[in-house]
Amino acid sequence: MDAQEQIREQITQSPVVLYMKGSPAMPQCGFSSTAVQLLRACGVREFVSVNVLESPEIRQGIKDFSNWPTIPQLYVKGEFVGGCDIMREMYASGELQQLLGGLGPN
Repeated sequence: MDAQEQIREQITQSPVVLYMKGSPAMPQCGFSSTAVQLLRACGVREFVSVNVLESPEIRQGIKDFSNWPTIPQLYVKGEFVGGCDIMREMYASGELQQLLGGLGPN
């Protein structure tokens, strides 16, 4: 399976997927750390995280897949949402909470 197929599978099998540097418990960059904090602030406790530092193919593949040059990248229900700055803007306006509303604990 090539990187594009692997990414397509990852984003369709889980409602929330975050491509990041490191893991939620040990982010390897400030932007990835912020993205995790924003998800948690929206009530999302469980999500799939993909550490792009473990696979050069996925690291480049996700950039090609989304046509977005930076990491982290958030996908919700198979759709690309954006990176850290987009997530911050959406959180500030309430859009991120609305988008993720049904995906946190009930």
